[in-house]
Amino acid sequence: MLNYNLPRNLPSAEELPDSDETPVDNELQDLIPGLLKSILLIIWAERMDWFFGIDMGIYYHPDKPSIVPDGFLSLGVERFYDEELRPSYVLWDENVVPSLALEVVSQTYRKEYTEKLAEYEAIGILYYVIYSSRRRRKPRLEVYKLVNGKYELQQGNPVWMPEIALGIGYERGNYSGVTREWLYWYDAQGNRYLTPEEQVKQESQRALQAQQQALQAQQRVEQLAQRLRELGIDPDRLD
Repeated sequence: MLNYNLPRNLPSAEELPDSDETPVDNELQDLIPGLLKSILLIIWAERMDWFFGIDMGIYYHPDKPSIVPDGFLSLGVERFYDEELRPSYVLWDENVVPSLALEVVSQTYRKEYTEKLAEYEAIGILYYVIYSSRRRRKPRLEVYKLVNGKYELQQGNPVWMPEIALGIGYERGNYSGVTREWLYWYDAQGNRYLTPEEQVKQESQRALQAQQQALQAQQRVEQLAQRLRELGIDPDRLD
């Protein structure tokens, strides 16, 4: 919940700017959140109580500019509320603070450890995830959890987040034709959820295996029928 007083008359999402017109610094800031969202669209396909925003403004006060994470996850909200979709995420309309905010660090420092951390902390976003594949001395993935109003760094890769019922971590893989390190979701046992491309490949392999098994079964039937004919038995007349 918001811990400060808001004015009585508040603008709607349609009345607020839907972009700060600041371009992303690199392609990964779109692709990494995009991959995470695409996986959720598969594993939570039947759920309509979540929303994952990418480069979308979060408004927490009508007189202040929005904050724009590279990605954020909110639970307990409508996935779609009309055909125009959300222009932005307005806290006094949604009445739900996002559970997770993601920042993909670029070559240009964007105050991930100062202003953004303080803002996410003040708003009450439970998990703050910072990822940078360029790091050598610091961990490439940092997951902070809000504990008694302050962020505390969590350990591990992946990091399990029980309130969201997801883990988040990194490993090498292929997405959009690019083989590199990516962020993924994980289950409670640490098993990585498949990407859409991997899901399609897996289903294709299952279909091919089923086809091969059916062909082998048909061949066995034909071999048995031929054996019966050699014994003078007509297989077509067997009850």
